Amino acid sequence: MEKNFKISIGILFALAVSRFIPHPPNFTSLIALSFYVPAMFGVRYIPIVLISFVLTDIIIGFHQTLFFTWGSTILIGYLSCLFIFRGNFFLRILGALSGALIFFFVTNFGVWLTGSYGYTIDGFLRCYFLALPFFTNTIAATLFFGILIEVLYSSLKLKEKLNIVEKN
Repeated sequence: MEKNFKISIGILFALAVSRFIPHPPNFTSLIALSFYVPAMFGVRYIPIVLISFVLTDIIIGFHQTLFFTWGSTILIGYLSCLFIFRGNFFLRILGALSGALIFFFVTNFGVWLTGSYGYTIDGFLRCYFLALPFFTNTIAATLFFGILIEVLYSSLKLKEKLNIVEKN
């Protein structure tokens, strides 16, 4: 139980830090955490990622598309089950980037549904087109935080292996 609590606090801390420090729009650890946490620890941690997101939203402020952003993190978490945390580094990064695509499409559909761009094909396309700079930041952040998670995970595994060798 203590291990689960520490992991949960770590997730909250990692998400909060990346959302509260000054950063370009959409440059946070959200997508990488939404993908890697369930891939590394199991889908039972999807609610922890979501609760961390909700808690930081309470401080940052709510908006009209909350359920689309929160829902996309759930979808990304379940997508990560296809990329179980073994095997190929590039496949996992590709999975995390797929999460960024899901976030882009789901959240911008929510923005379009608010009526800000009109309920036309032109408004729909304009909504997605104007979101491209934010998507660029999401991709960059997902790559940055994904690689950071990969490096941390690999170094922890290496340290664990070295400890096993020292004991023998």
